[in-house]
Amino acid sequence: MRDFLRDLGLSGVNSGAGARGWVENPGGDELTSLTPVTGEPIAKVRQADESDYETVIAAAQERFVEWRMRPAPIRGEVVRAIGNELRKHKRPLAKLVSWEMGKILSEGEGEVQEAIDIADFAVGLSRQLYGLTMHSERERHRMYEQWHPLGTIGIVTAFNFPVAVWAWNAMIAAVCGDTMVWKPSSKTPLCAIAVQNICNRVMKEYDCEGLFTLVVGRGSTIGEKLINDERIPLISATGSCRMGRRIGEAVARRLGRSLLELGGNNAVIVEADANLDMALRAIAFGAMGTTGQRCTSTRRIFLHKSIAKDFVERLVRAYESVPIGDPLEAGTLVGPMVDEGAIEDMMNALAQAKSEGAEILCGGGRVDRKGCFVQPTIVRARNDMKIVQEETFAPILYVMEYETLDEAIALQNGVRQGLSSSIFTSSMYSSERFLSHEGSDCGIANVNIGTSGAEIGGAFGGEKETGGGREAGSDSWKAYMRRQTNTLNWSTDLPLAQGVHFDI
Repeated sequence: MRDFLRDLGLSGVNSGAGARGWVENPGGDELTSLTPVTGEPIAKVRQADESDYETVIAAAQERFVEWRMRPAPIRGEVVRAIGNELRKHKRPLAKLVSWEMGKILSEGEGEVQEAIDIADFAVGLSRQLYGLTMHSERERHRMYEQWHPLGTIGIVTAFNFPVAVWAWNAMIAAVCGDTMVWKPSSKTPLCAIAVQNICNRVMKEYDCEGLFTLVVGRGSTIGEKLINDERIPLISATGSCRMGRRIGEAVARRLGRSLLELGGNNAVIVEADANLDMALRAIAFGAMGTTGQRCTSTRRIFLHKSIAKDFVERLVRAYESVPIGDPLEAGTLVGPMVDEGAIEDMMNALAQAKSEGAEILCGGGRVDRKGCFVQPTIVRARNDMKIVQEETFAPILYVMEYETLDEAIALQNGVRQGLSSSIFTSSMYSSERFLSHEGSDCGIANVNIGTSGAEIGGAFGGEKETGGGREAGSDSWKAYMRRQTNTLNWSTDLPLAQGVHFDI
């Protein structure tokens, strides 16, 4: 067994249900986690059934009644302890992320660091859950607003960030006074179990078992129960647009709240006056990092016609020389896809692109080695091609040209998704135009950096079919609380607002 698995308490068959500690022998099917590096089994997970789900929900709801009454700064101390435990286990947890999901170790370490950073952010936030004071039109009345904990929230995470996205939600929700139920991707259950092991130790020390809970199970049973559960006021879900529609509809039907972080079809515009070395590096990382399996991965680039030919030649050379291999080995820049299904999706997309008249400039096949390795691919295409309009979760980069900035912005905005966008330029006009009301329609718009690699201090999320949700920094915490407006009358009279008289 690899040392990092032993360090994280993963061996044999693991319980996939955590409430007040681990649920022994959950009633669901056994799930085998495979590493995409070799295709071999890592460990097995006994999934939860509907009875186990009820056990987990009951524990979270029982804890909420007590947890919401702890002062927010005291809740922050628990989150601080979670962050410290993540620091202690950063290296082995990063290795597990790389081994189970496939991203290179540097990215795995970056993901765990992101979870640590959001814990630190949440600790500070625990003393800043501010409400406003308003002036009343009535004498001797005071108006203000305050924010209350929402309840037990559901967190549904995708395989590509099996630690960080949970932390974005869980650390913020915890200081807000909520408890949570986490349903991770079935493609990366061991990462979730390792994190739950860390949480279990902290919860026991601080007498708050049930604050962070876990339920690994089938989407058709456990997932459906979670999104339709009226006891869960908020579902925060990360995944595809198709998945988001299903969750959004189910939650809306019961008048619950949903926070959706869905697909991206992210683009970079490269102007003629851009620093082309910077643009090349940003595009290469944005398109090939995490093997193209980030929601912020660069999918499309629009190059000014005057620089397009030379830039594409440089980009092809970079693609053809990028080291592909074991994500735990030093020097590797591109690891495997998450599984064989992801490779099939990539190959189907390339076949469709060719059928629509696109030209593959490099890559396009599998790498001849054991595991789920592919060649990052550059495709000359048109923005109106059906396949270009869709998000393919793979290292496929569509290259297009433009003549004017207005044309480039229209092309970039001309898709149904609206997550991340970027422009490389030395022009103040072009920068401001891109960031203006008539510029990028995405939730994230960058100048002279790529589409990928957002910091936790800003609100993360997108528009249109990306879902409209916001997580992590800024005032994203408000999604996990309920607002209450309060008016206090300290007079001996009862005036009505708007000058209404009702004398009896």
